[in-house]
Amino acid sequence: FQRSTSDWGYVGDLVEDDDKIGLYSYKVQSTITSRLANTMIQAKMVNNARRPQPIVFDVQVPKGAFIDNFTMDINGITFTSHIREKSEARKMYAQAKAKGKAAGIVRSNALDMENFQTEVNVPPGMRIQFQLHYHEMIRRRLSSYEHIISVKPGRLAKHMEVDVRIIEPQGLRYVHVPNSLGDHFNGITTISKGEKKAHVSFKPTMAQQRKCPKCSSTAVDGNFVVQYDVNRETTGGELEIFNGYFIHFFAPENLDPLPKNILFVIDVSGSMWGLKMKQTIEAMKAILSELRAADQFSLIDFNHNVRCWRDNLVSATPSQVEDAKKYIQTIHPNGGTNINEALLRATFILNEAKSLGMLDPNSVSMIVLVSDGDPTVGELKLTTIQKNVKQSIKDEFSLFCLGIGFDVDYDFLQRIATDNRGMAQRIFGNQETSLQMKNFYNQVSTPLLKKIQFNYPQESVSDVTQSSFHNYFGGSEIVVAGKVDTENLQHLESVVTATAANAELVMETLRDVEELDGFMKKDRYADPEFTRKLWAYLTVNQMMAERNAAPTAALKRNITKSILQMSLDHHIVTPFTAMLIENAEKDEIMLADQPKDPRKGCCPGTLGLTPNAPNNNKGIPAWANVTAVPVSFMPEQRSPPVSSLSINRVDNDPHFIIHLPKSQRNICFNINSEPGKILNLVSDPGTGVVVNGQLVGAKKAENKKLNTYFGKFGFYFKNKGLKVEITTEKITLKDGSYAITLSWADTGHIIRKQLLISVKKESNVTITVGEEMSFMVLLHRVWKKHPVNVDFLGIYIPPENQFSPAAHGLIGQFASEPEVSIHHQTPGQAPEKPQAIMEVKGNKFTVTRGVQKDYRTDRVLGTDVLCWFVHNSGKGFIDGHYRDYLVPHLYSFMKKP
Repeated sequence: FQRSTSDWGYVGDLVEDDDKIGLYSYKVQSTITSRLANTMIQAKMVNNARRPQPIVFDVQVPKGAFIDNFTMDINGITFTSHIREKSEARKMYAQAKAKGKAAGIVRSNALDMENFQTEVNVPPGMRIQFQLHYHEMIRRRLSSYEHIISVKPGRLAKHMEVDVRIIEPQGLRYVHVPNSLGDHFNGITTISKGEKKAHVSFKPTMAQQRKCPKCSSTAVDGNFVVQYDVNRETTGGELEIFNGYFIHFFAPENLDPLPKNILFVIDVSGSMWGLKMKQTIEAMKAILSELRAADQFSLIDFNHNVRCWRDNLVSATPSQVEDAKKYIQTIHPNGGTNINEALLRATFILNEAKSLGMLDPNSVSMIVLVSDGDPTVGELKLTTIQKNVKQSIKDEFSLFCLGIGFDVDYDFLQRIATDNRGMAQRIFGNQETSLQMKNFYNQVSTPLLKKIQFNYPQESVSDVTQSSFHNYFGGSEIVVAGKVDTENLQHLESVVTATAANAELVMETLRDVEELDGFMKKDRYADPEFTRKLWAYLTVNQMMAERNAAPTAALKRNITKSILQMSLDHHIVTPFTAMLIENAEKDEIMLADQPKDPRKGCCPGTLGLTPNAPNNNKGIPAWANVTAVPVSFMPEQRSPPVSSLSINRVDNDPHFIIHLPKSQRNICFNINSEPGKILNLVSDPGTGVVVNGQLVGAKKAENKKLNTYFGKFGFYFKNKGLKVEITTEKITLKDGSYAITLSWADTGHIIRKQLLISVKKESNVTITVGEEMSFMVLLHRVWKKHPVNVDFLGIYIPPENQFSPAAHGLIGQFASEPEVSIHHQTPGQAPEKPQAIMEVKGNKFTVTRGVQKDYRTDRVLGTDVLCWFVHNSGKGFIDGHYRDYLVPHLYSFMKKP
């Protein structure tokens, strides 16, 4: 475990940011062997500052990938990983934590991409190397395999390299690398393609990485994408047998598309208001234009009510398509979300059409659901909705789900789609929503085969993954794997068939075993375990789907045991295992964990593997983005790690937390004022926006101190003439003499002059102003007979809000981020609360490392947020004195101090 770092070579000439952290190298190596991609991401960094400071390793991992290894090398001391059953791993971690030897926890949340994120406090002059390994199966969509690698080094690297090798025994038809990182890197990528192998290399120099010739920031920030396809036999099938496993690739072409019966079910509730609805309408008009003459279709739109454009399926004639487009154009979103009734109405129309003999026997029936939110009207229990839809569909047709934005319960959409022979996809609510929707539709718009069953001779194979499929769509691929008896290959070659309800018998092509064996063993980059890994990948994913659909608790427990054993046997992190990362002496431990419920953390004090999405999406709530959590490897200090979230907020009595995106720091301060006083949070004469909060006191003082909280917020949008007042009892929108009120007992939406107010019952209010701004107000209820505490409000403001340079206020002044320097860290009176010197705005003062709470995900206990605390009501950090921010009325602009 003692490893020399002499292979780093000369580490001078590094470009450092103000933090004096240098990135010596950032390397990505990925090898694709017969669709199995093994990817390694490595970063070598050094702390050239004179003080200890955190170094972050932050990479994005595709959602479907299995992480199988992670190592850290700190000045020659290596931390390695092991897979354990989750409860056993947590027990070991808890024991280490009790001894003060636990460094932190890494966890995973299942979204489209996951951030594997670790932060280590590194002493001055010390080097650190991070290395992460994961593997995934590359899926074929729209006639192309697409391998996506997130490349976001965060700073200039002395050595930067992305190296991708492709080994495909079937032979390569083409290899293409789109310019996904931008025109800045035109001509830098090289592609070397042979008959069955290809090599893609991207090695920008440090000068080429710069955003501009004199810039110190990197332009490398996005996805590196490799697209390719393989040669195919006329049968469309390929069997590869290697090391005791077989992989069956099935992708027939040159078949006529089957007619389809398709129902589009579109969410038109109030939360779809704005750009999301506009983009959905644009996409639907384009999709309707692509319907074929043999297709039948209809439209259902729903909010708290359900409406049908036609009560039955109609032929996709030009006149019907044109009428449907006109209908789509008239939709205006408002109201709640009744997903259950909408889906049951769609299944009723399809079932009725079938019972009346209106469907072509060879046609394919499907429902496409487009929604952005959880059910708020009608049946609200997700398991009941899932059961109702499953019983109504009866395995007769497929359900495909498009989840728009971050408010939607994407896991529910995945479950309900997978349960009904379909698939789900998250659509980010941005300018490309329309394109993403059309691309998804294109994946399912051309059914070529239905009810496919693969038949394998039992004397030759065992442990076969899923072998029956509802549909095969053009441009995709079906993959089946299993174990094979190499003594009975002649049976496999002569008997393997695929049958389909609308096709003749399809014979398969068996790749010569000796030829494949020789080819793989000669190539030093090929993964000799690719068949075993592909079989395990498919098997675990299939068992996860079966577990979700298991009708009894006993069956679910048995499947869970099988998944656990597969995870341990094949060294992969699943919802039932965890990865322990420890040093040679096993006295320093980290825990890489993936919770069963992706919306909940595994345990207190977590870091890493969190949801991520494109930063350019102004429609995404910033409170969905989670940033790094520090871990200390300093021998004199081992403070428990905590989570922090990238957003400005005021909560509790009242605690201010200001997130500084450029320096990735959280700065905290408290304001101690009197009940009834009104504090200005945002005053922006440039955009005409004001946000003020009125304080309310506790019922009585404790320890001679009366705690105050925000009991009322006022929002004034001067340019629209709108005022919004939020108290612990109600939410009121005022437009001159017009007023409308919702109580906290409601779930609903108010829309006026392109301003959207969304109320979630007894939880929160979100105010959205076009694409420019959003605000969240959180409700805290307490026991009404509590002798001290009162109901109160918290406010969360994303830093992406487009305030003008004239913005001010306790929060608004930080729209233009100040330069902040924190140095000379020393131990505090408590070990977990070190002190340091902060320099900002020409002021120098002492700050203390501490913990505040973010209540968005847990309104009772909150989530810990690590920050530097400024004493004396923020003096020195905020402009002037906090009393300068007192205003006379709830909608008053403030005067700058």
